[in-house]
This record gives sequence, structure tokens and C-alpha cells, in this order.
Amino acid sequence: AHIGAPEEITSTTDDLRTYGFGENPAFSTLIAEVGGEFAGLCLYFPIFSTWMGRPGIYVQDLYVEDRFRGRRIGERLLRRAARECREDGGVYLRLSVDTDNESAKAFYERLGIAWSSYEQVQKIAGDAFFAFADAPDEEPR
Repeated sequence: AHIGAPEEITSTTDDLRTYGFGENPAFSTLIAEVGGEFAGLCLYFPIFSTWMGRPGIYVQDLYVEDRFRGRRIGERLLRRAARECREDGGVYLRLSVDTDNESAKAFYERLGIAWSSYEQVQKIAGDAFFAFADAPDEEPR
């Protein structure tokens, strides 16, 4: 498993229950089991492309336990998520990869999920996000 910065993980089991399995789920999750044991998961949510005018999915997390790797579990999870997206009228799948996760990059390339040369992920979180969200609206000049 590759986790770029484990010290930054602050989510809890309760967070996942609340936001993923509550009244208005923020995401969907596919769980893979082998012989009744947890083998992996794919966590994704719907997105929309104004360029394409169609929905798609964003894969936030794809994880396969080390002992189950090499069995195409990750591929099967991604294909299942893509199939569910397509059944709902979706036409694309997006995801991001930690910049130093070379094995994941190669894995996605093998599946035909290509690197986008014209996009860069931007992020704001924590106190900076709260300050941004809570800043007063100003009239345009």
C-alpha cells in the first residue's frame, strides 16, 4: 500500500459511517473479499464534466491488501465502479495519484487510464479552507 503522508490522515470510522452510509451518502464503496477476508476497496463519488456535458466518477481511493495483490482485484474494483457509472449514464473516470507512487502510475497506465498533461490538482484544507469559506463576500469592483 502506498500512503504518501500517513500523518495527515485524520478520518475516523465514524466519519466514514456518517458521510458514506448515512441519509445522504457522499460516496460509494466497493469492497472485495477473498474467502470471506477483506481484500480491497474502491471509494468513489459522482462528478460532472461541463466540457463533455456528461457525468462520471472520481475514484478517491483504491486499495488492495498486499497479500492479495497480483490477482487483478484492483482492476476488477475499478471496472465495477466504471460499469456502475456507465449504467447511470456516466462516460468517464477520474482519479489522482501521489506523485511518487510509480507502481500505481504504471498500474493505471496498463489499464488505459492515462496521465493528464493539461491538469494539475489544487487543494485547500483545514484552517485555510475555513478562512476561505467563511470570508465575507465582497462586491465586484
